[in-house]
Amino acid sequence: MVIKLMKSHASVRDYKEKQLAREEVDELIEAAQHAASSHFVQAYSIVWVTDPEKRKKLGKLSSNPRQIEGAGAVFLMCADYNRLKHAAAMQGQTIVFDQAENLIVAITDVGLVAQNLALAAESKGYGICYIGGVRNNMEAISELVGLPEGVFPVYGLTVGVPNEANEVKPRLPVEAILHENAYDEAKYKTLLAEYDQTISDYYQKRTSNQKSITWTQQMADFLNKPHRTNLREFLKKKGFLFK
Repeated sequence: MVIKLMKSHASVRDYKEKQLAREEVDELIEAAQHAASSHFVQAYSIVWVTDPEKRKKLGKLSSNPRQIEGAGAVFLMCADYNRLKHAAAMQGQTIVFDQAENLIVAITDVGLVAQNLALAAESKGYGICYIGGVRNNMEAISELVGLPEGVFPVYGLTVGVPNEANEVKPRLPVEAILHENAYDEAKYKTLLAEYDQTISDYYQKRTSNQKSITWTQQMADFLNKPHRTNLREFLKKKGFLFK
C-alpha cells in the first residue's frame, strides 16, 4: 500500500556496496517524470554522477563524502530553464526566466520529481537521502558537472541498498499542519509543547545517535542565523534576477 510505504520513510546514509544498473536508474527516472509540472514546463534535469573522481569531489564539496561515495546511485537534482531555451529557439523565439515566479516554478518541479524518484526507489526496497549540502558550494558543483546558464543544483539525492535500519522520526501532528478555512496559530503553544516531548522521547530511545533536545530548540538554534548567504548572487549569475 502506497500510504504505508510513505509513512515508513526514514533517511538512509549507510549503503551496501551495490551500484544501481542503468536499467534500474532509467526505470526510476521514468517513474519520477510522471510528477505534476506547472504548465508542463518540466523545468528540471537530473545529473547521475557515476565517475568515481567526480563523486569524490562532489562528496567533499557537499560535506557528505562517506554517503556520496558509498551510495548505489548519486543524483544531482537541478532546476533547468536551459532546455526550455532550446525549445523556444526551435520556434524562433526566446524565453524570459529571470522572474521570481520562474524560480518558484523550477524549484517546485524539482521537489515533485525528486519525491517521485525517492518514492519509486523506496518501493523497490532501496533507501534514499536528500543532500542539502550541495548548496554549500553550488558554483563549484555546477562547474564540476558543467551546468550552463539557467541550470543550478537544488540538492543531491543518494539511493542504495540500506546497510542500516533507522526508526521513523515522528512528524508534527496533523493538527499542527492542517488549518481549516483560516490559519490558526493559537494552537501552536499547546501542540508544539506536546511535540517537543514526543521528539525528546524519540531521540533518547532510538538505537543510534541518541541525544537530549526538543524540536523547538533544534529549530531555534538552526534558524537564529542566516545560512548560505551567497545563494542570491550565485542565482543571479545563472540568470535568475528575482524581478
